[in-house]
Amino acid sequence: MQVLLAFIVVGPLIGAVAALLPAPPGLKGKSPDQAVLRHGVVVTGVILAAAIVLALGFDHDQPAKMQATTDISWIPALDVRIHLGTDGISLPLLVLTALLTFLCALYSYFKMPSGPSPKAFVALILLLESGTLATFAVLDLLLFFLAFEMVLIPMYFLIARWGGEGRRQAAWKFILFTLLGSVVMLLGLLLVGVKAGTFDMVALATDNGRGLSASVQVIAVLAIGIGLAVKTPMWPLHSWLPDAHTAAPTVGSVLLAGVLLKMGTYGFVRIVLPIAPDGMQVFAPYLAAFAVAGIIYGSLACLALSRPSSAHRPSASLFEPLDPTGPKGDLKRLIAYSSVGHMGFVLLGIATMTPTGVNGALFANIAHGLITGLLFFLVGAIKDRYGTADLDTLAGATGAALYGRAPRLGGLLAFAAVASLGLPGLAGFWGEMLALFGAFDPADGLSRPAFLTFMAIGGLGTLLTAAYLLIIVRRVCMGAARPAGEAQIADVQGYEFAAWTPLVVLTVLAGLWPAVLLGLTDPAVQKLLAGGKA
Repeated sequence: MQVLLAFIVVGPLIGAVAALLPAPPGLKGKSPDQAVLRHGVVVTGVILAAAIVLALGFDHDQPAKMQATTDISWIPALDVRIHLGTDGISLPLLVLTALLTFLCALYSYFKMPSGPSPKAFVALILLLESGTLATFAVLDLLLFFLAFEMVLIPMYFLIARWGGEGRRQAAWKFILFTLLGSVVMLLGLLLVGVKAGTFDMVALATDNGRGLSASVQVIAVLAIGIGLAVKTPMWPLHSWLPDAHTAAPTVGSVLLAGVLLKMGTYGFVRIVLPIAPDGMQVFAPYLAAFAVAGIIYGSLACLALSRPSSAHRPSASLFEPLDPTGPKGDLKRLIAYSSVGHMGFVLLGIATMTPTGVNGALFANIAHGLITGLLFFLVGAIKDRYGTADLDTLAGATGAALYGRAPRLGGLLAFAAVASLGLPGLAGFWGEMLALFGAFDPADGLSRPAFLTFMAIGGLGTLLTAAYLLIIVRRVCMGAARPAGEAQIADVQGYEFAAWTPLVVLTVLAGLWPAVLLGLTDPAVQKLLAGGKA
């Protein structure tokens, strides 16, 4: 199993290098471009199969135990080790990453975004996958930082070279925000490693902050938390996200929302909570306050974008002036703002410092990856068919009428919307509910009245979320039938069905059988919060 986990992390990196090499004559098929796109599907498919084998071979009776571990000395002078392993917290994220990357590669094989050579595109997708998988598998603070940063360059180029209008500005904004946050985070990681005498995350979690003074923990949580909050993204450090999503190609948005945002919240659970619990307790109320502010902010921004505009749209940001020449209610931008709200529930669950809240945060992480990944796929398909993702243009005077023009596409959009708003029986419900339950009874030492207030505000956010998502469904899916002579649009194609079905199935499965995921995460969370004693 050790070799299998190492292969899952390194395999995409080897595949990225191979993608840049000339294809053997017998494998070119109709063209070299087709060959390299097929190469991307094969490599990501092999990695997904390996991740499934890893999950099947995982000892589900001991999900709190680090399994498939590799521990090799790398830089002895700094005691930096190539330390890999997985437990009930990281395993679902590894499988989610492998799944979404494979689905994106499969989708791109049939619907390659316009831009430069597919060689570079496939190589960047595989490099992005390797960095993300490494982030969830490494157990050394410095390796975590390197993996955390490894994803920035490929995502920058995916946005800048294969994105839409405003892609260069969005790409620069993305990388500047995340790099500045990472510099601060690195200082916090170095402080922890130097003061504790080790960068090993398992040893640090077992020590549970006993080797760090209270002041060191407070400084470390502040520094590390800023870097993680930018990637999450937490309000008010979120402003790079809407631009990045709006400009990114469809598969870039799927990976950004479905995988990259999870790296920040995973860092809070894996590093901040167990390694500096006293410092986390100091900042937990502030983290919860920012989380619920993000929930309300994201929902209000989505409501503004979802409503019809007359002379000009409502501002996408509450702090931006109305701009009659700017884009209207772009659906990709709207879903990006919805991610700010959904990730607010994840941060609220983490801030409670309780098993209930943290389990809810981890569940909401996976649910958001499945549902929002599906939403970005669907919006990309709508944009391909209509030539725009602008809600006002799509709705027009009578509505886009997807139910009548492309019933399967309309039905899938309605399904993803009700899953995103947290309909009971679908994956979006459990994580947000558990996060609110955690806020109802936070950890000892935290102010219960304050967290009850946060819970009430978060509950209001769920109502606002339902409001804007139902408005979207009404405006895009419903409406009068179009004239008979008007050109028809294609319904769901075969390759789209193949790419989207796994997300639909897993959304239903996680909603109806949450114990599958919670049975993995709960023992690991209990052990993490107890300092490795559980």
